[in-house]
Amino acid sequence: MKLVVRGSQADGSVQAPPSKSYTHRAIVLASLSHGDSRLKDPLLSGDTLATLRGMEQFGAQTRVEGRELFIRGGKLKAPSGPIDCGNSGTTLRLLSGIASLLNSEVTLTGDESLQERPMKPLLAALNEMGVKAASTRNNGLPPITVRGPNRGRWAHIKGDISSQFISSLLISSALKELDTEIVITTPLLSRPYVEITRDMMARHSVSSTETKNGYRVMGGQRYRPRDYAIPGDYSSASFPLVAGALTGKVTVTGLDPDDRQGDRGVLNVLRRFGAPVMVSGDAVTVEKGELNGAKVDVGDMPDAFPILAVLATQASGTSELTNARHLRFKESDRIATTTSFLRLMGADVEEREDGCVVRGPTKLKGRSIDPSGDHRILMAAAVAGLVAEGATTLSGADCYKISYPAFTKDMRALGCSMEESA
Repeated sequence: MKLVVRGSQADGSVQAPPSKSYTHRAIVLASLSHGDSRLKDPLLSGDTLATLRGMEQFGAQTRVEGRELFIRGGKLKAPSGPIDCGNSGTTLRLLSGIASLLNSEVTLTGDESLQERPMKPLLAALNEMGVKAASTRNNGLPPITVRGPNRGRWAHIKGDISSQFISSLLISSALKELDTEIVITTPLLSRPYVEITRDMMARHSVSSTETKNGYRVMGGQRYRPRDYAIPGDYSSASFPLVAGALTGKVTVTGLDPDDRQGDRGVLNVLRRFGAPVMVSGDAVTVEKGELNGAKVDVGDMPDAFPILAVLATQASGTSELTNARHLRFKESDRIATTTSFLRLMGADVEEREDGCVVRGPTKLKGRSIDPSGDHRILMAAAVAGLVAEGATTLSGADCYKISYPAFTKDMRALGCSMEESA
C-alpha cells in the first residue's frame, strides 16, 4: 500500500480521534475491576486492539456496541498461550506488569518492530521484586517471559527510556499484598503520561502518592468498575493542526482544553512559531501565519517531534528540538527517521543526540519515502508533502491505522490531496 501526497491546502473542520493513551489504560483498568465498565468512544486501532485481546486472555469479557466498549473484569487467569502485542509497546509494557501478578509463566511477544523495543529496565525491576522475568533471546528485547507472583516491596527503574515502565509498575502494584516503593533512577521524561495513569487509577478507586524519588503504591487495593468517556487525542490532532499552520485554516473539535496530555503543549509551540491559534470550548483552530524558528523542549510531548520538525522546515531562522533522546526507542529511531526523510525532501536539518536543528524556510521536494513502518513518521511526512513540490510517495501507507485510523479520510475532508494505491 502506498500513499501519494501532492501540494494542497488544508481548510475546514474535523473531529479529533479518541486518545490512544487513554484507551490503553482504560481497557487495562476496566479489565482489572470486578464488575462492568463502559467505555464511550474508545479508539479501536491496531495498538489498542492488541491491548484488548491481551486483557481478554487474562480473563476480561468484552463486547463492542456502536461507539461503546463494554468490559467485565474480575479475577485474573493465566493465558492459555502467548500474548501477541502486535506493534504496541504500550501493550507489551502494561501487560508485563499484569503478568507479574500470576503464579504462571506468561509469554509476551509481538511483530518484528516490537521485538526491537527495549524491555531490560522493566525486566530488571520485576526481577528485583522476586518475579522471574527474562528475554527469551537473553538480550533485553522481546519476546519475554514473566512468572510471578510479585511479592516485592521495592523497584528501581529508569525514567528516561519509557514512562510506560513506570505506568506498568503503578498499575500492577496496587494488586499486590505489600506496599511498593517505585524509585526512579534517572530523570523522568513524558511525566504527563505517568500522571494520566495515576489519575485514571484514582478514578477506579486506587490511590498512589508521589515521593521524593518516585512513587508509593499501597498494596491490597481493589479496582472498581466505572464508566469512562475517552477524550480526544492531542497527539493525533497535531497533524491536521500543523497542516493548517502550513497551508490554510483547520479546526479540530473534541479536545479538552484542561486535559493532562503532554501533547496539549503543541498549541503553545505553534504560537511560539507564530501560527495563530484560537481555542473555543473543545475546538482548536490553527491557521497559516508568518512562522519563525523556535527552541522547543519536547520531553513531555515526544510524539509531536516528527510533525514539529516538519513545521520548523517552513519557519524563518533556526529551530531546535531538544530533550527527545527517548525517541530513539520508539517504533523506529524517530530522531533518525525524521531527520532522514526531511533531508531527502531537501530540508536543512542536523541530527543531534537528543533531537535536531532545523534551518528554514526550505522549499521541500516530493520524494519516495519509507517511513519504517512508523505511523507518526508516515503522518508527518504526509503533512510535509502538502508543501512540497511534486508528489510525495509513502510506502507502507496503512501503518497510520495503528493510532489514527481516519487520518487519510480526515485529511481529504480538509481538501488535502492524499490518494492510497496498492
